[in-house]
Amino acid sequence: MAEKNSLPKRVEVMGVPVDPWTMAQTVGRTKELVESGAFAHLIGVNADKLLQMCDDPWMDACVRRCEVVNADGASMVMAARRLGSPVPERVAGVDLMAELCALAEREGYRVFLLGAKREVVERTRDALLGEYPGLDVVGVRDGYFGEGEFDAVAEEVRDSGAQVTFVGITSPKKERLIERFRELGLTGAYVGVGGSFDVVSGAIPRAPMWMQRAHLEWLFRMMQEPGRLAKRYVAGNARFMRMLREEEKRMKGEASR
Repeated sequence: MAEKNSLPKRVEVMGVPVDPWTMAQTVGRTKELVESGAFAHLIGVNADKLLQMCDDPWMDACVRRCEVVNADGASMVMAARRLGSPVPERVAGVDLMAELCALAEREGYRVFLLGAKREVVERTRDALLGEYPGLDVVGVRDGYFGEGEFDAVAEEVRDSGAQVTFVGITSPKKERLIERFRELGLTGAYVGVGGSFDVVSGAIPRAPMWMQRAHLEWLFRMMQEPGRLAKRYVAGNARFMRMLREEEKRMKGEASR
């Protein structure tokens, strides 16, 4: 595994910080953080997260505080390459979750699953234990609670002794919860995995491999839930591409001076 000092330095892509790391480097850095007893917020950025940062100063500050910021979206990898700050690969939340579960099984880390519906998170636990029989899952909790319950949830996670907590809750609630954990002095790695519990549990299918390779996973997700996701993906992707073109023009103008 890569040592911290050998990891590529964080870059900015369209004003968004990104750690230009491979999956293996991300897992290695997470291992270092867990074993140091530190607090670590691992977040993935994609086109949607970039737009949230543009519109919400709190989210912008949150992402910049995170100990690990991966490119969880083909859009960010593509933009980075076009703007001259190459990111080696996409580190998708569901894939990172699998790699970190394998790490936790090997190293004996205690794991907590937080988010989704109760039956979904329980099926996620069962699926993970089927794949990683030595995994020490010390707690599960659904994601149906309000901000007034954040402190109680924090105590549940703290009391479990978890060293790696996967948080499968929608944004920005997910980020606000994890940052509250930071404020309360919790330790361990907190990994935002979005809708990964739905995929791992079998509640929704993941895009076929050919769509993943063609960077069309967003289209597959939109087809699964068009009512909820069509506006976000169609309008959001169009706005993202406009911003990318503007940034390319700006950089070309500076280079020509």
